[in-house]
Amino acid sequence: MNFVKLQATGNDFIVIDGRQCRRNWPDLARQMCHRRFGIGADGLILILPSKVAELKMRMFNPDGSEAHICGNGLRCLAKYAFEHRFVKDRTFRVETLAGIRALHVTLLRDKVRKVRVSMGTPAFAPEDIPIALDPQKPSSNEGDKIGTTPILDYPLKLQNMVLPVSMVSMGNPHAVVFLDQPVDSFPLSDVGPEVENHPLFPKRTNFEIARVLDKTTIETRVWERGAGETLSCGSGACAVAVLAIHKGLVDGNKVDIIFPGGRLSVRQNVKSEVFLEGPVEEVFTGKWLR
Repeated sequence: MNFVKLQATGNDFIVIDGRQCRRNWPDLARQMCHRRFGIGADGLILILPSKVAELKMRMFNPDGSEAHICGNGLRCLAKYAFEHRFVKDRTFRVETLAGIRALHVTLLRDKVRKVRVSMGTPAFAPEDIPIALDPQKPSSNEGDKIGTTPILDYPLKLQNMVLPVSMVSMGNPHAVVFLDQPVDSFPLSDVGPEVENHPLFPKRTNFEIARVLDKTTIETRVWERGAGETLSCGSGACAVAVLAIHKGLVDGNKVDIIFPGGRLSVRQNVKSEVFLEGPVEEVFTGKWLR
């Protein structure tokens, strides 16, 4: 089975043309994504036919769980699909479990160097994230019955600390903590698994720690649901930017998010639609022999 490995700001994915393949995809993802006994990746992406868009994406995490959406994964898919002539136009749509997403590729000498993807509108209602709120604990949008504003700085009690988490869904759940200290000093490998699997999140959650560097730039690290710490996360960048805008931590509606793997740009328009843009590269091609 042929595959291509791509990376988007260090978030790496194995991409497979799944139109003619039939496999146990969760099991295959666990094998292929393993960093020692497989290829090594943050996820396995399948390109499939769609009845409602030009293409369909399925994405499986290294633990075999299936993600509803993946911003950087969509951007990797866009490069693969355009350069392998799955699509002809530089703007096209991809079906995901979180809905249809529009993508636009930027070319340099006929190669895709950068991709912008519409990540849709953020969801703040507890049932949409989802979160199981404790009615005894306060939240910054208490009384907001329709979920139009985010829950900010909710006191999440862990074994050794209480974290003020702000929460949003970008097609998948995110819990974000804004720090005053550099993100490198935060014990993410210890705290990340505890937040991911906290009872507040019935379907687990992605977890970001962020520090505002200036009014347009935020440094971030991420612990991804089903993958652990990764060098970047597209939906996580969107979550951090959206919540920073709501908290008044940045100016305007455009924010640069700096991950260990590189810089992503996030913009939110007047209709609250969120756009993610950044570089993408092909790493290598190969053949899976198992």
